[in-house]
Amino acid sequence: MSTGIASLLDKNFHDRSDILAMLQCSDEEAPLLYRRAAAVRDRYVGNHVYLRGLIEYSNICGKNCLYCGVRRENTKIDRYTLNREEVLEAAMTAYKLNLGSIAIQSGENSSVAFIDSIEELVRTIRQMTDGKLGITLSLGEQSSETYKRWFEAGAHRYLLRIETSSQALYRRVHPDDDMHRYHRRLECLKTIQEIGYQTGTGVMVGLPFQTLGDLADDITFMRDFDIDMCGMGPFIEHSDTPLGERGTENLFLKERFNLTLRMIAIMRIIMKDINIVASTAMQTIDPFGREKAISCGANVVMPNLTPARYRAGYQIYEGKPGYREVNESNVSGLNLDLIPGISLGLGTWGDTPHFGRRINRR
Repeated sequence: MSTGIASLLDKNFHDRSDILAMLQCSDEEAPLLYRRAAAVRDRYVGNHVYLRGLIEYSNICGKNCLYCGVRRENTKIDRYTLNREEVLEAAMTAYKLNLGSIAIQSGENSSVAFIDSIEELVRTIRQMTDGKLGITLSLGEQSSETYKRWFEAGAHRYLLRIETSSQALYRRVHPDDDMHRYHRRLECLKTIQEIGYQTGTGVMVGLPFQTLGDLADDITFMRDFDIDMCGMGPFIEHSDTPLGERGTENLFLKERFNLTLRMIAIMRIIMKDINIVASTAMQTIDPFGREKAISCGANVVMPNLTPARYRAGYQIYEGKPGYREVNESNVSGLNLDLIPGISLGLGTWGDTPHFGRRINRR
């Protein structure tokens, strides 16, 4: 085996060429990369997997991203918005199952009714759980005032995926209009961070036109932005989108899956104490995809608590698993036998140590 990867892993700082070399490491060398990432995870954030009960609040979206199944112009799906009682019931399910926190996700919507509803729901969930249930939001681009209102209501983490840090690639996978501006996305990320949220972003791996250099730049972007959380997953086509007319009939899905494992491992090695999600998209390609992501350094999974009758409507990509109701005997859905040494971090928010360090530096 080449000693190239081993010598890179021992470096304290990795530049772009180092990251590229790790992305391009041989299949024989990859296990060494993965083992090192898992060891870094165990040392800096612990050998726990934290659970975020996912509530897919609405598939109504004002955006028209070229890759997304809930894009505005897709007329083939039934649109929905959960009512107040359904959201609160899902949140209380998370609380009773001792998950520690929830994540409320939605298509992008900046209407007054939407903003008011989220604020009221966040405040009510905090009251109903005596402040014990953590709340992550992933609700897209909003005004600074809106982000502040939701933060003051009790949300403390926000995920806004950049999808790609390359401005040129961003333009190629989004419509060229004022609803889809790269710099607007960046401004929102900065605002979220400045308000005081634990700030998360992430990228898709294997987008059309994307290069390994783009992926290396994504990692350096997230490091330089000083994020607290990261969500990365393989690009999976949706046949009702301009970039996915063939759906999941794609020979490159396994390639994207393996590349995502490397991205997760490198991200863990470079940003040692952040939270990294083992995404559901990994499970779409490989039944044990989330377990493999955890073996490469991830430490967060998101069991789906959305009422089952709505889940078919939240198909951002095709083949998404998770139509079953939550199995209370195995709420994470993980096969822990495949990831020895890992335990579930139940009953805790699972905050990242990185956030505390970042706040102390301000």
